[in-house]
Amino acid sequence: MSSLHSLRLASLIEGASLLLLLLVAMPLKYGLGLAIAVRVAGTIHGLLFLVLLSVASRAYFERAVPTRSLLRVLGLSLVPLGFLAAERLLRRDADSRTTRP
Repeated sequence: MSSLHSLRLASLIEGASLLLLLLVAMPLKYGLGLAIAVRVAGTIHGLLFLVLLSVASRAYFERAVPTRSLLRVLGLSLVPLGFLAAERLLRRDADSRTTRP
């Protein structure tokens, strides 16, 4: 699996975990008093964020993604639904790499 593909996959999974944390665990904590939901979802999300950083560093050192795009992906990972824009950006980078001679 290429580092660009790994970065796209890690970004999608990390973004989905952020949505799970915000849309499921937080309402369970504040609506039903189930604080364990945030603890579990938050821990999973934190680990997945560390995986994203690891995969991003691999992509950076292998020069699979331009530095500007990589920084934008990392910035978008902090925003809910930002992973969708990051996916579009990474897909565009992948397409431009395959069409170059």
